Order: sequence, then C-alpha cells, then structure tokens
Amino acid sequence: MTILLHDTLTGADQPLEPLEPGHVRVYSCGPTVYGPAHIGNFRSFLFADLLVRHLRRSGLRVTWVMNITDIDDKIIKGAKAAGTSIEELSERWLEVFLADADRLRMARPDVLPRATAHIDEIVALITTLLEGDHAYRTDDGSIFFRIASWPMYGRLARLDPGEMRVGERVIADEYAKDDVRDFALWKGPKDGEPAWDTAIGSGRPGWHIECSAMSMKHLGPSFDIHTGGIDLIFPHHEDEIAQSEAATGQPFVRTWLHCAHLQSSGSKMAKSVGNIARVGDLLDAGVSPRALRYALIAVHYRAPNQYSDEALLAAGAAVERLDAVVNALDAYREARADDPSLDTALAAAEHGFSSCLDADLNVSAALAVVFDLVRDLNRRIDGRTMSTADAERALALLRSFDEVLGVLPADQDELDDDQRRLLDERAAARASRDWAASDRLRDELASRGITVEDTRDGQRWRRQLEAAHG
Repeated sequence: MTILLHDTLTGADQPLEPLEPGHVRVYSCGPTVYGPAHIGNFRSFLFADLLVRHLRRSGLRVTWVMNITDIDDKIIKGAKAAGTSIEELSERWLEVFLADADRLRMARPDVLPRATAHIDEIVALITTLLEGDHAYRTDDGSIFFRIASWPMYGRLARLDPGEMRVGERVIADEYAKDDVRDFALWKGPKDGEPAWDTAIGSGRPGWHIECSAMSMKHLGPSFDIHTGGIDLIFPHHEDEIAQSEAATGQPFVRTWLHCAHLQSSGSKMAKSVGNIARVGDLLDAGVSPRALRYALIAVHYRAPNQYSDEALLAAGAAVERLDAVVNALDAYREARADDPSLDTALAAAEHGFSSCLDADLNVSAALAVVFDLVRDLNRRIDGRTMSTADAERALALLRSFDEVLGVLPADQDELDDDQRRLLDERAAARASRDWAASDRLRDELASRGITVEDTRDGQRWRRQLEAAHG
C-alpha cells in the first residue's frame, strides 16, 4: 500500500517516495526553550511522533531531526528577567521539555540539534547567500535576505510576494532593511545581548536561518518531510524555503506537513491568548499521561482538535477500554481448538489500521478500526470461543498497533512489590473462601491505584486512570 501525505506546498495528497529508497528523512520544528511547552505545542510534536512511528512500523528506516531553538529574542528577554544566562535558562527548559515528552511517550528524535551548536553552519550558509547576492549587509552589522531576489517567494503560504510580512519576530523598523519584507539572517551586536565573532562579523543568527542550517547539516540539502504547526507556514517555513533553495539551487523539501491548532474555549491555544495548559501542570494534577497523549493524537492532524475536560474524560475512557481488553486477553485461558475465524478478523484489522494511516495519517479512522476489533474480541472472550493461542495472537496485534499509538500499558509498567504481595494475598484469600479478607485487600489495592476484577480466568488487575483535572 502506498503512503499518501498531504503536501502543503502543492495542496494535494502525494505518494511518499523517499529520495533514498527505504530511508525517510524527517525534520520537525521543535521548541523554543524559554519556558515550558504547552499542550498546543505538543499536539504538533506528537503528530510528528505518530508519523515517524507509522513509517517505522511500515518497515521504513527513518532519520528524525527535531531542532531546539536555544538563542532567540524571547530567551534573551527571559534570561534577563530571571537574572540568569541564556545557557542556564535554555538548559533548564530543555530538560523540562524532554521530561514532558518522555511522560507523553514521544519517541526521542534521532538528533536534537541546538542552534547555538551550529553557528559555523549558519555562517557558511549566510556566506553563500551573500556571494549569490541573495543577502546584503546593513550599517549595524546585520544581514538580511533579499526577498526581491527570489521570485518564487510566497508559494507555500499562497501569498502575493508584494504583501507586507506579518508575524515576524523582528520589528520592521528595528533594523535598516532595504525592503520591509526582507528578513534577518544575522543580527548585528547589541549591548546586553549574546554575540559570536565570526567571518561575517559579530552578532547572532536570525530564527529562520537556524532551521535551514540545522536541517541541511543533518539531513542534506534536500530531504523528504518537514513538519510543524500551521502557524509556522508563514513566515518561518516560507523563509526556510527561500534561503535554502537560493543557497543550494535544489528543492529543499519534498513534502510539507502542517498540524492544525489545538483549540480551547473556541480559539487556538496560545500563550498570547492566555488559554494554555502545560503538560507538567496537568500531569502533576493527576491527569493520566496516556489519556492526555490519546486526547492529543486522536483527531486527524489537519483538523482542529478541541481540548476540554470532557475530551480528557473521553480519552481516559477509551484508554480504559483498551486496558480492559489487553488485561482480559493476557489472562485468558481456554484449552480448545483455535477459532479459524479469528485470523480473518485480525488480518482485516491489520489491513484497515495500516490503510487508514497510509491515507495521510488518518488516525481517527485507524482508531475506529481498533475499537471495532476490541468489540469483536470482547464478544469472543465472553463467549469463550477462542483458544489460549488465539488470545495471544490478538494481544500481539494490539501491541503492534500500539507501536504507533503509544497508549497501552508499557511492558515495564509492572506492579511494585507491595502491590504484587497484596494481589497474591487476595488470590489466596479467595482460594480459601475468605471473602471478607478478599474484599479488604481489593479496597486496599484500589487505594493504591489498582482495580481488581474477578473473572473466570482468575483475578485481573489494571491501573486506574484519572482523565480530568479539577
């Protein structure tokens, strides 16, 4: 089955045909580490995670690069306000980002390049643009990209190149540009700001050039997929295309994928709006990391995703259903012949799940396939129509789906010694028909976050999920 992805540049679904057969190179715009990332940011990061997981499950080799912006106007301002260095501030918030990503089970990108570690590559790229007359210097030591030198500017965002630029991180009259549309590649030195002494002069890099330099350093001048939020289409990604292709003379990216905003209270989640929710705050308040991950990935990436307590409750209920069938299959024992109809059902589910994700990562449809299978398996469990081996094959398929979804209990999500002891004591109490002790131990386990159910296959346990915050 061909993997189709919706390319922002062409506006069409197109087949994934890696530049190097069997090897997909992916670049994702990562966090600017001046503060904690909110769950709106993480929707974009987890969409890229879902993409990479699906490509790998499909048998493709993937090199995934996600940049860390660790020099930026906001970082400089934040460091001054905190009375610390930009290095200390960015390191602190990078650690928080990685911890949040781990708790949400985001696969760790293969490379997490930092802008400040790529000054040489940035300077070399700017030098090439200067030599090609795509860039120019100003009296204060800054260097700007010359928009007029790149007639194709505006293709990604479908803009008239003559339009005024919006959303730029540099105030238009802060530097003496030739053209108000031009954007900074290198910012001349200013008192109280960090600067590097380089072959192009003293100063620091602009935001846009950082991503071009880092992506090309680790993935080459042309690569397969670039991901980010829709708010980055213009000017950030538009500028990346212009400066990269002007420098190399090659197509920069084969396929551009952009994630819609996470919405809250009817508007996009953003610090400027004041409706943000931070991952660490939610999880520390008792929200299940698996439920939060589910809520952030369960809607197709190009559709707005509405965040609310109700959405978290629904996500928690979905994860509970998955946990229940996994636990039931794990405990299922039935000495009987294999059910010949099960293999057909499992094959259909595998085909449906993969086909949905192949169709521009349609995770909503893929999850519908998963829950259709869950209903079928619950009927088979209740009817005792499967063999033990059947249950093992069904569980293996659900675990395989979770290589993409990342919401099932992890293999290492085991009980601690006290929880295991209490479960063993309860099993012994039931065996001796000591119902009072059995009930007492069940309540004690519940107080420790373990729900116990008594089934024909013996007692089953599962961890409790909290999917809403107060």
